[in-house]
Amino acid sequence: MSITLHPEFVHSDQDPYLLALSGGRDSVALLHLLLSLGVENLVLCHVNHGLRGEESDLDAAFVEALAKKHQLRCEISKIDVKQRMCDKGESMELAARLSRHEYFAYCASKHECRRVLLAHHADDQAETVLFKLLRGSGGLQGMSYSSGHTVADEELELLRPLLFTPREEINKYIKTHGITYREDLSNAEAVAVRNRLRNEVMPLLNDIMKRDVSMSINRAVSISALQDKALREALQQHEVEDPQGRLFLPVINTLPAALKYLALHDYLKKQGVSNISYQLLDECLDILSEQTSSKVNLPGGRFFRRKQQRAFVE
Repeated sequence: MSITLHPEFVHSDQDPYLLALSGGRDSVALLHLLLSLGVENLVLCHVNHGLRGEESDLDAAFVEALAKKHQLRCEISKIDVKQRMCDKGESMELAARLSRHEYFAYCASKHECRRVLLAHHADDQAETVLFKLLRGSGGLQGMSYSSGHTVADEELELLRPLLFTPREEINKYIKTHGITYREDLSNAEAVAVRNRLRNEVMPLLNDIMKRDVSMSINRAVSISALQDKALREALQQHEVEDPQGRLFLPVINTLPAALKYLALHDYLKKQGVSNISYQLLDECLDILSEQTSSKVNLPGGRFFRRKQQRAFVE
């Protein structure tokens, strides 16, 4: 048995990849599959978050052993995520993710390789969509196969070759090939919201619908992405910003509601505004007319303001 990788993934023997390897089932399966396809120019990157004591250290040792077995370059870093949470006020999930991205940036610079392979799969995608939807994000927002991130002045390209692959196929692949991996028991704990979605909500939805709902969610995401692409192409026909990079209200206020939402969302995102919910968008849209307040509070002590036929973040 094999796994079909994302259709956009075309590997080259000459260009190296950084492979984020936790030691868990998904990333180890991806490593095994890549090697079986002849992809050997890999640099294994592992971040020991130090959250599970000796188990975390054993994960790192397992990754190092895999690198030696397959004669691959390997980079391992140990980071005190709990200390970072205290220092920066970040959640555990955010602190761990940012720590990984910063280490990826370091490895990318060291090995002159900006492409990072991640083992996110179709079930991860469905959980991400539900998480964002229930949190109040606009639309069906999931992960894309390829996404760009700038970290510490390094341009990273995060690639997800397993994004269309269901967890069940990965399980079968692991069993068929007798692949050894490290089990993170914390994934089964009903602590983090994402864990509860994975271990409680998704199985319940599958039971209610009598099928794997993750594939239906992912199809909806694909359809939503096509619709979003069409809206963006329509929005490009309008000059919504003035030369100073502010929203130009005489143009914005003539747009259909869907294009207004999109133009405002993209503008706020470009300005570095985080957690853009529908509620925030509605509040910002309200001030585009002169019949309401001219200022909306944004996260981080910033404001979205209307002044002289312009709207901008300050």
